[in-house]
Amino acid sequence: MSDLSIQDVHKIFQDVASELGKVLKGQDRVIEDVIIALFSEGHVLIEGLPGLGKTLLVNSLAHVIEGRFKRIQFTPDLMPSDIIGTSVFNTEVNRFQIKKGPVFTNFLLADEINRTAAKTQSALLQAMQERKVNIDGTDYDLGDFFMVIATQNPIEMEGTYPLPEAQIDRFLMKLFMDYPALEDERNLLYAYREGFTATDPLSAGLKMVITQKDIVDIKETIKSVQLDDKIIDYILDIVTRTRNFSGIELGCSPRGSISLFQASKVKAVFSSRDFVIPDDIKDLVYPILRHRMILEAEAEIEGNTADDYLKQIIEDTEVPR
Repeated sequence: MSDLSIQDVHKIFQDVASELGKVLKGQDRVIEDVIIALFSEGHVLIEGLPGLGKTLLVNSLAHVIEGRFKRIQFTPDLMPSDIIGTSVFNTEVNRFQIKKGPVFTNFLLADEINRTAAKTQSALLQAMQERKVNIDGTDYDLGDFFMVIATQNPIEMEGTYPLPEAQIDRFLMKLFMDYPALEDERNLLYAYREGFTATDPLSAGLKMVITQKDIVDIKETIKSVQLDDKIIDYILDIVTRTRNFSGIELGCSPRGSISLFQASKVKAVFSSRDFVIPDDIKDLVYPILRHRMILEAEAEIEGNTADDYLKQIIEDTEVPR
């Protein structure tokens, strides 16, 4: 049982967001969603142009929330063993020993994940789902605190590979990172004038807010958040509509319902509530469901997006009172 109240966790979340805001100007929504994903025990796919601070976000997160951070640059020649590790013969002891890959960490940045083939991308499937990997027939645990934040460039498509459906469905959220507003970019330049540099997040004066022990207590507190039966029906109504909606070829799997359920509880705590309201669901529908749908070819040719259909579905779905 956690000693932390809902208000205590709300304050912690605000402090984490404030610390990350020191280095990521104008990305408040992305910061909030990443924190929600972390405490929903989920992974995040971020799509955005180079230079917007995706790597800086993950690196800073590992400083604010006690944890180890590793980065993998995905390239066409990357092999699965480069991610999970392999066995290497040690001549000194005359036997094979396991050399663990960068997946053995707390925060894993999979940079430009769509630049490597599906076979290598799939090396993360077991890690993301079960939090363990198999090397030469033996399972190795990654621990309870493991999060993948993957990035992809929406513009440069040459030499890229689409993510397998099984893998993209394992991301709790797909987020878009856009240019900061002019005032936010001005504040970023002011920070650089004062000595901040993106290669060293600590130069912004980042402070650790959460230890690994705190994470356990926070998750226990989040479990106490209540979801009314009507909210559960609302989640199911939205998700099932994606499976029978004109223009959508393939709707969301039950993992979409589960993801909305889990993340809505964290979202409620972000608003200092111990119960979920319909607006929490509405707010999370886009980042949680947009990547779990496949549109019909004609809909894509017409320029429609998953968000367009989700907007229609939300408007058509009766909101519980």
